[in-house]
Amino acid sequence: MTRQSRIPRSPGPRERPDPGPAVSDPGQLPGLSLRRSGLRQIASHPGLGETRATLRRQLLQFVDRLTILVGAICILLLAGTVGYVLTEGASIGFGFIWALDTVATVGSIPEPASTGGQIVKVVLIVLGVGTLFYALVTVTEFFVSGHLSGLLAERRALKKIDSLRDHILICGFGRVGRQAARDLRAAQRAFVVIDSNPADTRERAEAMGAPFVEGPPSDDEVLRSAGIMRAAGVMACVDSDAENIFIALTAREMRSDITIVARASVEDSESKLRRAGADRIVSPYRASGSEMVRFALHPQVTGVVEVAPEYRMEEIEVTVGCEAAGRTLEEVRGSSMIVALRRGDGTVQPQPPADTVLQNGDVLVAMGETGALERLEGLMAPAA
Repeated sequence: MTRQSRIPRSPGPRERPDPGPAVSDPGQLPGLSLRRSGLRQIASHPGLGETRATLRRQLLQFVDRLTILVGAICILLLAGTVGYVLTEGASIGFGFIWALDTVATVGSIPEPASTGGQIVKVVLIVLGVGTLFYALVTVTEFFVSGHLSGLLAERRALKKIDSLRDHILICGFGRVGRQAARDLRAAQRAFVVIDSNPADTRERAEAMGAPFVEGPPSDDEVLRSAGIMRAAGVMACVDSDAENIFIALTAREMRSDITIVARASVEDSESKLRRAGADRIVSPYRASGSEMVRFALHPQVTGVVEVAPEYRMEEIEVTVGCEAAGRTLEEVRGSSMIVALRRGDGTVQPQPPADTVLQNGDVLVAMGETGALERLEGLMAPAA
């Protein structure tokens, strides 16, 4: 859906200045270091919680510990077999069974007759019981601590993400991110939630049926695992403007053609977000203040977008290369009503005639049913 906001549109991919030199100068972003290496340093910031790399590392550590324990038990059985063969004159097969019976503390085989055999038995019992007990503790710890369930949940999420196309990445799942998720779910649009604090966000994201990726949203690997290379857009909803700048910078570096919508808590951050690559910047505080003033001055206006349960009003931009450019209103409007047309130079035509030719940069104010407006949006979408 293409909606015209009050914030001017940033230049397209061909017109956008190179964000690297513009933002790599710390003087342009006070208090921030936008060097490329700084993006990687965020991943090691304390308090970000367990990431996928942490879970995988724990799994590898668990496998390594089990491998060492199995190897120790095998060496112990081999040494016990040799000991019984030398001290009791047993065959290799019976010596192995005897050593296994001793290590497992079963006691089904009679006591060794020689002093050497007794020493072998004591050593096998002490080392064998300790090794088996440590192996039991290791396996129990792996299951009780939740590492296995975390790995299985991560695997399910990654498989679901791999099946998504043209989805939206919600970076930050606070109040703004949760509202965006509710609206996307109402629009039946797939999305992936990225947040570095799984304690409060994972369950909420999973309750909405969305895959959850744990980690800093400004990290390259985290964005890549969330499917940014196949995504349609990125929403930077983190409370910190600095983090949103990093997210926009990283996403633009990875995908020059992706749509980036960023949140700005401070007005000064808007220009920095644009230089970092954001296409749209939304200031929740300024937007809410403007809405309150508008409702106070114009109480008869019930809404800008939603006109009635079955009707809504939208501002739709005629983008460069879209199907509607160069055609008349009669050819593109369908069953919708064209309320006004704003030209690229700022002039407004209320209820323009049907033979008006649309040009790049024009903005239509249209009202109609959902299907009619979606048809208009498709005609004015950028060429693939």
